[in-house]
Amino acid sequence: MTDDDTFDTELSPAERERVAKLPEPDLALIDAALLSQASSQWRKVARVVGMAMLSMPDHLEDVPDAFFAKRVALLVASGRLESQGDLRRMRFSEVRLGSV
Repeated sequence: MTDDDTFDTELSPAERERVAKLPEPDLALIDAALLSQASSQWRKVARVVGMAMLSMPDHLEDVPDAFFAKRVALLVASGRLESQGDLRRMRFSEVRLGSV
């Protein structure tokens, strides 16, 4: 598998276990951070995720970027963000604020 074939949203079993325990308020914080980094202009998902992660409280510092990318996909599915490209690959997809 080449770098171009890998998906950024894969979580290890330990990561899945960690994020499964996140309470709803933490998920809301993550979503708000992601939305705050989005714009009406297209931005790489990697940028949105990275900047959102930098803005998070210390108790969420061990939440993996792949989980943030999965939350981006959920925000797209809900219509809060629009996307282009393959959302499983952060460097090859972009998002912008949705029209909802």
